[in-house]
Amino acid sequence: MSNSCPLDYRYGRADMKAVFSEESRIQNQMNVEAALARAHASLGTISEADAKEITRVASLDVVDVARIKEIESETRHDLMAMVKAMTEQCKGDAGKYVHLGATSNDIVDTATALQIKAAMEIILKDVEDFIYTLAVIAKRERDTLEIGRTHAQFAIPITFGFKIAGYIAEMIRHRERIIECMPRACAGKMAGAVGTGAALGKNFFEIQKRVMNDLGLTYEPAATQVVGRDRYTEVICLIANIATSIERYGTEVRNLQRSEIGEASEFFDVKKQVGSSTMAQKRNPMNSENCCGLARVIRGFVTPTFESQVLWHERDLSNSSTERFTLPHVFILTDEILKKMNWIFEGLEVHSDKMLENIESSRGLVMAEPLMMKLTEKGIGRQDAHEIIRESSMVAEDQKRHLRDVLMEREDLKGVLTKEEIVATMDAANYVGGAREIVDKMVEAAENILEKKVE
Repeated sequence: MSNSCPLDYRYGRADMKAVFSEESRIQNQMNVEAALARAHASLGTISEADAKEITRVASLDVVDVARIKEIESETRHDLMAMVKAMTEQCKGDAGKYVHLGATSNDIVDTATALQIKAAMEIILKDVEDFIYTLAVIAKRERDTLEIGRTHAQFAIPITFGFKIAGYIAEMIRHRERIIECMPRACAGKMAGAVGTGAALGKNFFEIQKRVMNDLGLTYEPAATQVVGRDRYTEVICLIANIATSIERYGTEVRNLQRSEIGEASEFFDVKKQVGSSTMAQKRNPMNSENCCGLARVIRGFVTPTFESQVLWHERDLSNSSTERFTLPHVFILTDEILKKMNWIFEGLEVHSDKMLENIESSRGLVMAEPLMMKLTEKGIGRQDAHEIIRESSMVAEDQKRHLRDVLMEREDLKGVLTKEEIVATMDAANYVGGAREIVDKMVEAAENILEKKVE
């Protein structure tokens, strides 16, 4: 049965899928074989002509995937099938030197490192694109008042730009983590059956170094038969961390799009898009929901990645089948949701009028903190000030009155706060602290790392 996985027909972009295609895997493995031949030739182990011939053959334009599969059906060893297929295509004596001194996982793990490198470069670009989109929104909505919420309840005012500034800071940290992680994640090996390099003889260390330099990779300094799987665990956890941030932003969009909140919403094509097969009025945050669901799938691959880190002695094969699922799925799906969340925020509709309406709906209760602080400025102790505002807030809530009116009626505040001071103190625009400056700092930080102006 074909197209049995949603990655086949529903999720994933072509460029990331190409990184993890069967053809890409085989081509990368042949690239490693070619680099090994060139390293041997540079040290005089084989001739330059033979290395050039092996390099020529190391191409899917020469070696047929169908032939590899035909050989594998007999050998039941996919890497050895590729080696045999390459050898068949070599002219002269060059075929004798394909895979010289290597073990299968010298080729497999190094090719996987090339795939991880290509995938991480795509993710890095996705993150940088998203940082720019967030910075545009933060700058535009720098002064847009919104109520902050804690425990899903009204807290004190913020600006919508300030909310987005926090996302910028988080994504900048993810960018730093990607850059820091790449040298560790993109490590190959050319060290033979158990990591001692015995089959490569006296040139072992130099061959390994030259192969990895040729391919633009780091290498495992003390390998077993495989590269240490702590490296894969680190990168999968990092990518899952990024996916979790994307879920956080998607969850915020979903909450802000609730009918009873209505402060922001996804773009909706009113001419064509359908929200429900039966409720024709529906405009659902389906893209954000999609990202949240896929983020959970991505995190689901963390546990098998940790378990694949535990191999017997110098290596067993239990990791192999697991990694054929974990690495492609995690990278393909994370690329998918990064691109999708970027699209969501590019078209995000910000309802600033509803944000103000929600602030006003509290009847001044969200300004309890600045009122308390104003009383302390007037010489009332902090605890006494807290109690005055608490009592007044309870009365306002119970009687469904504005807190301002309750405070103006208090005899103990006459001569302490004027009506004008109460009104000014309860202006939400005057109580966002350093929110605007934080937006400015994060937009500037985005501009610095992206090396371009945020418009």
